[in-house]
Amino acid sequence: MPNGSNQLENSLYELAKGVIDPELGSNIVELGMLRSIEVGESGKVVAEVALTVASCPLRKQIEGDLKNRLERHPGVESVEVRVVSMEAAERAKVMSIARKKAQVDRGVSFDTSTRILAIASGKGGVGKSSVTAHLALALANLGYRVGLLDADIWGFSIPRIFGLGDERLEATGDSSHFKITPHQVPLEKGELKIVSMGMLGTDEGQAIMWRGLMLSRAVQHFLEDVDWSGLDYLLIDMPPGTGDIAMALARLAPRTEVIIVTTPALGASKVASRMGDMSNKGNLHVLGVIENMSYFECDHGERYQLFGEGGGDELASRLGVGLLWRIPFLTDSIEKVISDSKGQPTSPVEVQFNGLASYLSSEVVPIYEMSGCTNRMIKSIEDALAQGIPLAKDIDL
Repeated sequence: MPNGSNQLENSLYELAKGVIDPELGSNIVELGMLRSIEVGESGKVVAEVALTVASCPLRKQIEGDLKNRLERHPGVESVEVRVVSMEAAERAKVMSIARKKAQVDRGVSFDTSTRILAIASGKGGVGKSSVTAHLALALANLGYRVGLLDADIWGFSIPRIFGLGDERLEATGDSSHFKITPHQVPLEKGELKIVSMGMLGTDEGQAIMWRGLMLSRAVQHFLEDVDWSGLDYLLIDMPPGTGDIAMALARLAPRTEVIIVTTPALGASKVASRMGDMSNKGNLHVLGVIENMSYFECDHGERYQLFGEGGGDELASRLGVGLLWRIPFLTDSIEKVISDSKGQPTSPVEVQFNGLASYLSSEVVPIYEMSGCTNRMIKSIEDALAQGIPLAKDIDL
């Protein structure tokens, strides 16, 4: 860690804390895997990462995540990530840190291999919740295990979108340690689990008059006290704006990655850019932009830009990220999509969101490939045996 003399290096180390080794369950800074960050002339950055075994299957994902996060910092023109292998003593130290960290964080119920995606916007009315719901369903229909957390505590709408107005969640355990069981949507393949404030006995017509601390605690409960185990993706439907919940998420789940939804209207994109700025200040990685209600297509194939054009491109350019997808104005309900999902997609909604889900899961945020990662443990054991180190003391199995 730098001594504070270089402000840019300090900021880059903070960004690197969002890079998680999913097998060891902590970030590469805390684990001591990030050996150095050097900033050269013209904004060229060289970062050195030490892995327990350089051939670990997670190498490319850790390397790519670090590169993506550092490249988006102002003043950084290019990033080179150098990967080296740890010595036996270093591996033993990392395993010890990971073991202690796991004991401290044992209340967090989602797996470290889960990709956490916050779907956010700068303002209401851009269809953010609808996008989140349809994307979650599309990922599940591709065979993934998906969680959907409705973090819009004040203005929750996920239960209504899914037609779950009477659904109530139950908790198991006692007051000292309880777990909320998410509602599971019945699907032919994949899994979709949902949690919302609207499923905890709160009527949609009643105002929730909570301030910052209570909102932060609600988000913390939804992250820690819900059984999110075994997920590939956890999608979080964020409230509009950059308030208490967004700040709480940045603190509680620093490896969250953000997708910003806007409409084609330039005014909406300028407001949405505030969410991008907030994410950068909170050291959250912005994956890209989705332009919703991009156009309306008639039955005869002609397209109309009902809400203007250019907003998605303008926002993506301003944030220095890619435009992930343009979603046309769609009218099918999610209940209809669920009932129709018996094979090949048939409705325009299914076609669009299956395409988006396929792109995200294959190109943008693929699930972590964990197979073969135990090679790191095996290597540690071999090194320990060769040096006569007691396994129970120095090797975390």
